[in-house]
Amino acid sequence: MSNPIVEIFAARIGKVTEDGPSAVGNWLAGTVQEAKEGEVTVRFTVRKEMTNPVGTIHGGMVSLMCDEVIGMTCFSLHNEFHFTSINLTVDFLSAAREGDVLDVCAKVIRKGRTIINLECTVTNESGKLIARAQQNMVRTHIQLR
Repeated sequence: MSNPIVEIFAARIGKVTEDGPSAVGNWLAGTVQEAKEGEVTVRFTVRKEMTNPVGTIHGGMVSLMCDEVIGMTCFSLHNEFHFTSINLTVDFLSAAREGDVLDVCAKVIRKGRTIINLECTVTNESGKLIARAQQNMVRTHIQLR
């Protein structure tokens, strides 16, 4: 059985996201690298407006990237109802600078009927771990079509 959400993500592999349903996702301008049910990887380039006063990526930007890719990953499950975040924990392990390319990979750890637990890693081009995150999503009453 095919998954239409994964098919949409897969069709975007290698293309910068500029016209997706998430305005903030469009602003981040990521490029889908891999998409399968329960696991999505998106590549982002750190831009000047994503950095803090000392020139490294702002922690809020790392959190935003993780939240965006985790949301995509949850959506890849083709759920009947919309899920929303109930928490997000991010460990900042190393710095990234303007021009650095980051791969953000999220995957489902456990899918329950009401709660979905996901994890996410952020690595640079050399494979160095920049951050890792965990997030729980809860089912809402909003039915998806």
